[in-house]
Amino acid sequence: MTDGMIFDVKRYAINDGPGIRTAVFFKGCPLECWWCHNPEGQSSVPQLMVRQNRCKGSKACLAACPQAAVHWDGCTVTDWAKCDHCGKCAEVCYAGAREMVGRRIGSTELMDEILRDVPFFDQSGGGVTFTGGEPLAQAEFLEDVLQRCKGNNLHTAVDTCGHTSWENFQAILPFTDLFLFDLKLIDEERHQHYTSVTNRMILTNMRRLSESGARILVRIPLIPGVNDDEASIHQFASFLTSLPYLEGVALMPYHTIGVAKYEALGLQYKLSALQPPPLEHIKLVEGLFASAGLPVINYYGRAV
Repeated sequence: MTDGMIFDVKRYAINDGPGIRTAVFFKGCPLECWWCHNPEGQSSVPQLMVRQNRCKGSKACLAACPQAAVHWDGCTVTDWAKCDHCGKCAEVCYAGAREMVGRRIGSTELMDEILRDVPFFDQSGGGVTFTGGEPLAQAEFLEDVLQRCKGNNLHTAVDTCGHTSWENFQAILPFTDLFLFDLKLIDEERHQHYTSVTNRMILTNMRRLSESGARILVRIPLIPGVNDDEASIHQFASFLTSLPYLEGVALMPYHTIGVAKYEALGLQYKLSALQPPPLEHIKLVEGLFASAGLPVINYYGRAV
């Protein structure tokens, strides 16, 4: 048995592969995308998350903090420069305003959680999706759980940014039914600027994965002003049409659902003024991909 670090298990997920699915969120990611809606998945260690709107004003956290990182100013205020994420304040917060995000779990225990949902998988043609964060950042743990899933005849999907060794992909290929491959940008310099890493390994892995015959749904986050211009769309289309086979391409339009998490983690959000793209622009980009001969799945789950 192996163990790994996760930060959530969501049931009844319907946007992460076919049917009704259980989504397991791995903690830790090599990318730092500016628009990431799961910032709690970037760090590989447990973190304190403070949701101020849940605070009931008990002030128990002030005395519990060994670093004196919490004080009262009409409400609890966290000095993130002092906070070492020890979790002592979360232990005494009865309202759940302070909680530690991230837990270590063994593969057997995780499988016990997953197998509770088998009736939903059977009825809907669903299964398990491993996402994050980046599942392949914990490659050994991921491989172990995938093997166990296939041993129980479960459909498996891996949501990946692709920034890992090809050997890690090879190890999980026999146990993965579908790859949800997130592609941010083709231009290498811009990719590094907005994600903190180069995309050379990512593009190489996507090509090799396609050449291996794996089922791949490419998911592109459509970020206004970052990758939704005509030049970027043509770069996406040129690269994707050069691959031997793709299950499809899906746009993931920018949204602001995860913005509040940054403040809760004591982090700065770099795109605070950005608004989601209008539906007309989403349809335009989908049309451009379709006209290039790519099988496009729109974000309502239908073919374009």
